[in-house]
This record gives sequence, structure tokens and C-alpha cells, in this order.
Amino acid sequence: MKSRHHLYFDAALSDQLEALASRSGGSKSAIVADALRAWLARRAANEIDDLLRVRLDRISAQLNRIERDQRIVMESLGLFIRYQLTVTPPLPDSEQAVARAVGQDRFQAFIDQVGRRIAGGRSLAEDVRSRASMPEAAS
Repeated sequence: MKSRHHLYFDAALSDQLEALASRSGGSKSAIVADALRAWLARRAANEIDDLLRVRLDRISAQLNRIERDQRIVMESLGLFIRYQLTVTPPLPDSEQAVARAVGQDRFQAFIDQVGRRIAGGRSLAEDVRSRASMPEAAS
């Protein structure tokens, strides 16, 4: 069932509505009804946008923290590598093969330990913090 409404438009808007109705072959009531439906749908979309904006802002803040942490890790790793390369003297050629084998063993042990920590959900930072907060045993 359709309801009858009495609406008042200014002359310019009324002329535009009349021209649109004559061009499109539709009725003025159908044009106004479609425009009102579209306007109401956009208002609901704005409410959804407002709700999503809060979540998107939170996700954005989390991504910014991840990016900051990644920069810190990369800078720390770069500084450590540079330090290690500058303080470690080169080995004589006769010891290169032995050093390479020891290095491979140490690297494999390192990779295994990283794998165990990741699988166990532990992090070195948490271990260091928990050890730092423990009271030292009396000697």
C-alpha cells in the first residue's frame, strides 16, 4: 500500500524534477522515492563505516607497532653483524676448513633452538624479562 505525502519544493528543484521525469519517462513520485531510498541507504552505510573505522584504526595502530618493531629488530641485527665483523679477526687458511665445520654445527644448533622456541611459543625477550625480575639468590 502506498501512502500519500504532500511535499513542497522550491521552484528550481521543482523544475529540475519535472525535466528529469520528462526525460526519463518515469513518474516524479518514483524519482523522489528512489532518491529517498538511496539517501537512506547511504546513511546506513555511514553508520557501518563509522563502526568499521574504529576497527580499521585499531588494525592500523597494530601494523604501525609491528613496523616499528621490525625496524628495531633490523637495526639491532645490522649493528650486531657490523660489530661482529669488525671485532672478529680472520683465520689463517690452515684453520678455515675446521672453522667452517664448527660454524655449520653452531648454525644448525642455532636454527634448531629458534625452531623449538617458535614451536613452544617462547621468546628470548620474555625469558630475559622474567630473569631480570627474579630476585637474585643469596650467595
